[in-house]
Amino acid sequence: MAVPSPYADRLAEIRVERREATVRGGRTAYWVYGEPDAETTLVAVHGYRGDHHGLEPVVAHLGGIRIISPDLPGFGETAPLPGVEHTLQAYADWLADFVDVVAPGAPVLGHSFGSIVVAAAVAGGLRTPRVILVNPIGAPALEGPRGILTRLAVFYYWAGAHLPRPLGDALLRNGLIVRVMSISMAKTKDPELRTFIHDQHDTYFSRFADRDVLRQGFLASVSNDVRVFAPQIAQPTLLIAADRDDITPIGAQRHLQTLFPRAELVEIAGVGHLIHYEKPQQAAAAITRFLRPSADGTP
Repeated sequence: MAVPSPYADRLAEIRVERREATVRGGRTAYWVYGEPDAETTLVAVHGYRGDHHGLEPVVAHLGGIRIISPDLPGFGETAPLPGVEHTLQAYADWLADFVDVVAPGAPVLGHSFGSIVVAAAVAGGLRTPRVILVNPIGAPALEGPRGILTRLAVFYYWAGAHLPRPLGDALLRNGLIVRVMSISMAKTKDPELRTFIHDQHDTYFSRFADRDVLRQGFLASVSNDVRVFAPQIAQPTLLIAADRDDITPIGAQRHLQTLFPRAELVEIAGVGHLIHYEKPQQAAAAITRFLRPSADGTP
């Protein structure tokens, strides 16, 4: 039985509709939250192995903003891109086309791996007035505080791809391993919130299409980071970082800010790589302020 969300009451007050769009020869499933006449529409891209559900706690606190949240190709309810390897460039091209189809000119947000996809797409020409990166991957994952665990993950995904398919699939969807991943990322001491986070990962972390797209996505996530794209992003950019993030430490996030022509950094204390689950209200407050800029157009 699913664990009740601490944010369920707020989310229940928001209108939501599931839709599909044809993008890059495939069908992309996406969800629209909020009213169609909202002044601002935001496209929000989730992280690796998750789907749109992961960003719903933030959505629950973004009153008055219309949010469009797709499942990445190969995850959740979106099928893999037909006939291509799921490289970062493939994901960036998909996102640029998706935004052009469903919300041309909208601000874009990316969490974790989604931050790399968004940064690559914007640097590549995606038309958007503002960029928001939550828990951005601002340094090589293999060099972070948990570099050893990342190397173990490299072996894990390699094994999952090379074992006989039934064994590989079983390994990649193994509930114990998913739980270890969840425990390693959660920082909250609130037992009910931790239970909810673990249930979210148990429920949605194995909703990938197949082991091939999972490994391709993993390689894209650990082989790239936001730094290379930052100087090419001229739009006002908001970085929302955590002071206990094991994937990109806060010092690296502060350096990342300096690589953008126009970026501000909001640091959230007492949380790690799960801002969207543990501190969604603080993230949403920063996002709301950023999307309602001052009269002179500054971030």
